[in-house]
Amino acid sequence: MTLEALRSVPLFASLDDAAARELRSLLHVEQVESGTELFHHGDEGDAMYLIETGRVRIHVVDSTGHDVTLAELAGGDFFGEMALLDGKPRSADATVLEESRLAILSRDDFLSFVRRNPDVALEMLNAVTDRLRRTDELLRQRVSRNVNVEAEAMMTPADRMTDMFANFAGSWKFFISSIFLIVLWVLLNAWLLRSRAFDDYPYNLLDLVFGIVAGLQAPIILMAQNRQSNQDRLRADIDFQINLKNELALAEVLRRLDVLESERLPRLFEEQNAQLTEGKDKRVS
Repeated sequence: MTLEALRSVPLFASLDDAAARELRSLLHVEQVESGTELFHHGDEGDAMYLIETGRVRIHVVDSTGHDVTLAELAGGDFFGEMALLDGKPRSADATVLEESRLAILSRDDFLSFVRRNPDVALEMLNAVTDRLRRTDELLRQRVSRNVNVEAEAMMTPADRMTDMFANFAGSWKFFISSIFLIVLWVLLNAWLLRSRAFDDYPYNLLDLVFGIVAGLQAPIILMAQNRQSNQDRLRADIDFQINLKNELALAEVLRRLDVLESERLPRLFEEQNAQLTEGKDKRVS
């Protein structure tokens, strides 16, 4: 890996030639075949990967069992950086999409390098923050869905007919149409067609017609209610995913702030104070 390729990684873009050469000497390069699973969620986080060539997919399995792609990385990208910071288990899976050449940096080598080059710590924080924002945006686009659009996409022709009938049966149009039919039926049989009435008083045929309509109407309305229940479950599932995403994102931000406060800031303050003291001594002398 050339120094230019190493500096193309945002994490190491500010390294001078000496620091870049030192870091390059710590990298272990491997050629990885397509389909190789580099690590899984929960595996020990002991290394960071830099992609020289090829593509790698970062993905997780969400609460519904679906495999969600967080990012597809190519040459010049990096991943696994969180493991270098805290050494905790992997938070996602990584799978090689096409044959890749990867430069691997172990956590022990990285920590020793950062101690010798504290500016790298600030660059890593900036790069990790950008990656977190992009991941958050991907998750937002996935979970922030319009329930009506999702339900519309899943509807069958039978569902559409059911909704149309249920909407009509529960409207004033159906009520007024029923009153009109009753009045027309009575007028036809009691006055206009008295000598040839097809349904004399008490209009048993009319009762049969409305009984058949009621018998057909009940299951159709129940089917419409069941579909509405499915839509309510879809809305609840989307709300849960949004809340879960917000909770995870907030927890990650708080964790990184804790790392910054407990490990990085004291070291930076010490170096700043040392530089100020050195500057004062030079002015006094």
